[in-house]
Amino acid sequence: MRLNMLLAACALSVAAMAQTDPVIMTVNGQPVLRSEFEYSYNKNNSEGVIDKKTVDEYVDLFINYKLKVIAALDEKYDTLKSFKKEFAQYRDQQLRPMLVTDADIEAEAHRIYDETVKRIGPDGLVQASHILLRLNQQAPDSEVAAAKVRIDSIYKALKAGADFAELAKKVSEDPGSARQGGLLPFVQRGQFVKEFEDVAFSLQPGQMSDVVQTAYGFHIIKVMEKKMLEPFEFHHDNIIRFIEQRNLRDRIAEQKVDELVKASNGTKTKEQIMDEKADELSAKDMELKYLIQEYHDGLLLYEISNKLVWDKAAKDDSGLANFFKKNKKRYEWDEPRFKGMAFHVKDEADVQAVKDCVKKLPFDKWAEKLRSTFNNDSVLRIRVEKGIFKKGDNALVDSIIFKKDTTVTKVKDYPIDGVYGKVLKKRPEDYTDVRGLVVADYQEALEKEWVAELRKKYLFTVNKEVLETVNKH
Repeated sequence: MRLNMLLAACALSVAAMAQTDPVIMTVNGQPVLRSEFEYSYNKNNSEGVIDKKTVDEYVDLFINYKLKVIAALDEKYDTLKSFKKEFAQYRDQQLRPMLVTDADIEAEAHRIYDETVKRIGPDGLVQASHILLRLNQQAPDSEVAAAKVRIDSIYKALKAGADFAELAKKVSEDPGSARQGGLLPFVQRGQFVKEFEDVAFSLQPGQMSDVVQTAYGFHIIKVMEKKMLEPFEFHHDNIIRFIEQRNLRDRIAEQKVDELVKASNGTKTKEQIMDEKADELSAKDMELKYLIQEYHDGLLLYEISNKLVWDKAAKDDSGLANFFKKNKKRYEWDEPRFKGMAFHVKDEADVQAVKDCVKKLPFDKWAEKLRSTFNNDSVLRIRVEKGIFKKGDNALVDSIIFKKDTTVTKVKDYPIDGVYGKVLKKRPEDYTDVRGLVVADYQEALEKEWVAELRKKYLFTVNKEVLETVNKH
């Protein structure tokens, strides 16, 4: 009886979980939970997204995405070293901050405070003001003597009652502190040059030194305050900010992972520890789970899409040429274009020389031939703008080819203008004339063919009833 009750309770628990997060679709035998679909749909249709999709519209996009990932897994892209390395780096970047608890941060804050106290030592902190007359270390004796006379006169004025802060503003050659009346920040031993430090720490608050010489010049020092470092609680918030600003969470996380590796007595590597932590944290945080999965699948999708679509299309010259030939009407123009160049030369004789230089060459070879023929040494003989021009693109082309009444600005030092090329009335003569458009269209065509093949290869089903509950439960 007890066993039956236990089994019934387990069945109810499983049913409750399924009800909470039911399967919205199955792709190649793999169930996809509603929460995963919602995560993807909401992320890609958030505020600011221009081309928002309805849930029904997004289903096909999501299925295509899943099919491509499955294809990449079948091709074992996930076993590539480059994939594993990049994925682990991203995943661990997300995980490391989550390994650090508030207690870890407090412990680090105490450690930083205790180290600071130790570093400051028994002499504590001193805040001084000073007046500086700068001297170069290689200054001649005459310059040193003149500076000494001047600092002595300043010292006499201070002894006679002159206001230290006002005098520092007027005569000190340390511009940073002079603006503050000579005031320097609180410092510990080791932050001043020794000659300055020994005097500053020997004085009591309110006391003024005699003239002190350091590598920077002549100083008069007045100690404003001495103190020990305030209690930890006084600096707590600033230390926490320091930890966050310096991204010390990563270092703390690395230390914790190292400790776990050490505690395993060599049975686990860092990678294994991070794998375990990823599983553990993802089980508690669905947002994290799907974020990590999104990057994992996105990397796979990039690799396989690049191979089968993007890079393939960009490098397939014969395929691009055939695609252009079959779809010429797609690239027709509403007005003529000029395929050629507008150029500017110094000598009249170069006008014909430029035309003869490229006359028998393919269009894509013009630039290099012109450069090697006319601009191959320190003397530049030609300035060229090469391309496919429509009206309004280039004033010289507009004037000579399209017969527009326009002002052509002369190029300095290149007074003679010319154009060379041909007018294409309706459409490009070759796919290279509109390569960017053809590549994009060819990629789209390859993508559609690939998706159609994947939809035939892998089975998938969608639970319409669950689909209707997206973002409504």
